[in-house]
Amino acid sequence: MVKLRLKRCGKKQRALYRIVAIDVRSRREGRDLRKVGFYDPINNQTYLNIPGILYFLEKGAQPTGTVYDILKKAGVFTDTEFRLNQTKVN
Repeated sequence: MVKLRLKRCGKKQRALYRIVAIDVRSRREGRDLRKVGFYDPINNQTYLNIPGILYFLEKGAQPTGTVYDILKKAGVFTDTEFRLNQTKVN
């Protein structure tokens, strides 16, 4: 299964994140399938490759919670109904 998740890069105390499509079984800094975006939480900048993201979502990739929030804020899910698969734990 493929997920869209954040991959940490940058220096200490200056975290930058790449939004990547990666296999679920890989670790956080593991080899990614494709880089589809960039997120800088310090300067609040985001770059998204929308066609690449939509390609992986159509193929069944699931975004993590944080990536879902970034994509929703950017307006990726306005024309496509998509819900994050979350299970409730009681």
